[in-house]
Amino acid sequence: MGNKALMVIDIQNDITKNYKKIIDRINEAIDWAVAEDMRIIYIKHNNLSAGTRTFKPDTKGAELVPEMRVVSDNIFVKTKANALTSEEFTEFIEKNGINEFFIAGADATGCVKSTCFNMTKAGYSVHVISDCVTSYDLKKMDEMYAYYAKKGCEVKVLKDYMEGR
Repeated sequence: MGNKALMVIDIQNDITKNYKKIIDRINEAIDWAVAEDMRIIYIKHNNLSAGTRTFKPDTKGAELVPEMRVVSDNIFVKTKANALTSEEFTEFIEKNGINEFFIAGADATGCVKSTCFNMTKAGYSVHVISDCVTSYDLKKMDEMYAYYAKKGCEVKVLKDYMEGR
């Protein structure tokens, strides 16, 4: 296994209904990453805040969506927007020497944004697969792609990554 990973963030039952528009491409990205000998990492959000109803630990809403291919046991739980706040996740990437990430998932304006920002700040190479990312507010997607690029992420569609462009 190389030092690259596909990271799928928060594609869970409680996520925006908009994930259904990208789930086939996420599965295609998973197949591509497997063929490229990348590690496949799934990040799950657990909401520990009192009074909230979504992403509660040990509920159906916190589970990965059934339509998504799960091809590894590399499933890490975070309780904050930034995936690097998960000690198990950071230990895993350090132990395996992973320094380049291809990002898919939700929410583009929340957890994906925070994770991408903090990963580039920490010196990782970050590639956002634009057609494998969604949001509660689809009107903000172009703004988010520009934000990712401004923060040092490469932003391309899956086909361009698959074709090496």
